[in-house]
Amino acid sequence: MFNNVTIVGVGLISGSFAIALKDKGFAKHIIGVSRTRESEQKALELGLIDEALPLNEAIKKSDFIYVAIPVDATITVVKDILDQINGTQIVADAGSTKQALCNAIQNHPMRHRFVATHPMWGTEYSGPEAATHKAFTGRSCVICEKQLSDIDAVQKIEHIYTTLGMHLVYMQPDAHDVHAAYVSHISHITSFALANTVLEKEKEEDAIFDLAGGGFESTVRLAKSNPAMWAPIFMQNRENVLDVLNEHIVQLRKFKACLEKENYDYLKELMENANKIKRILH
Repeated sequence: MFNNVTIVGVGLISGSFAIALKDKGFAKHIIGVSRTRESEQKALELGLIDEALPLNEAIKKSDFIYVAIPVDATITVVKDILDQINGTQIVADAGSTKQALCNAIQNHPMRHRFVATHPMWGTEYSGPEAATHKAFTGRSCVICEKQLSDIDAVQKIEHIYTTLGMHLVYMQPDAHDVHAAYVSHISHITSFALANTVLEKEKEEDAIFDLAGGGFESTVRLAKSNPAMWAPIFMQNRENVLDVLNEHIVQLRKFKACLEKENYDYLKELMENANKIKRILH
C-alpha cells in the first residue's frame, strides 16, 4: 500500500507497528526517526526499520508518517510534520491522550491529512527491543474526529488497523480522554503507588522476591512502565486523572474504614459489588 513509511519514535508501539506493516505487506520501506542515535542503531539491528533519517528528510520521502512518541512531544512534532506535507501524504499518531493534540491542530490547513488514533495496547517494557509481532491482535483502536480527516486517509488507516486484528471504536477526543483515565491511566498510577508502598514498607528485598505471587506481580507489573512516557500522559490528562483518582481514594477509604471498625458485612458487600466487573471482563 505504501512505498515509504516513516515511524517517528522507534520504541514499543512504533516498533511493533513497523513489524506489523511489514508482516502484512503494507510497507515496502520503513524509515525510523529517533531522538537518540542508540535507538536508531538498535532499531536497524533488529530490522524494525530499513534506514534512519532526520525528520525533515524522512517526511520528504514518505507516503505515510506515524508518530508514536511521548505525548508532551507529540503536539510540536505533529505540527512540524503538517507544516511540511502535501495533500497526498497521511499522518497518524498513537498517543494515549487525544484532546490536547486535536485542539492544538484543529485550525491547521493540513488537518484533513491527519488521523488521530490510539491503539489500546502496550506492555510495561519500552525501547526498540520491546517491539513484538502480532502486538495489536484482538485489541481496540480508538479513532477520534474521523469527520475532520479526508475519507481516503481514514479508510487506509482503518484498513491497516483492522487487518492487524483490531476492533475500531469512534469517539470525540474529550470522551476518549475520560474513558482512558478510567481504564488505563488510573491502573498505572495505582501500580506505581503500590510499588512505592511496598518498597517503603518492605525493606527486605529478598522477601519481596521470594513471596511475590501472581496477584502481586499482576497488580504491580505496570510500575515497570517508562516514566518518560507516563508522566506526560498524567499531566496532559490531569483533570480526568484527578477525578478518577479522587474516586479511587474514596473507595480505598471505604475498605480502610471497614477494617478499622471491624465491619465484616460491609467489607464483604464492597467486594461482592466489585465482583460485578466479571459481567464486563470475562
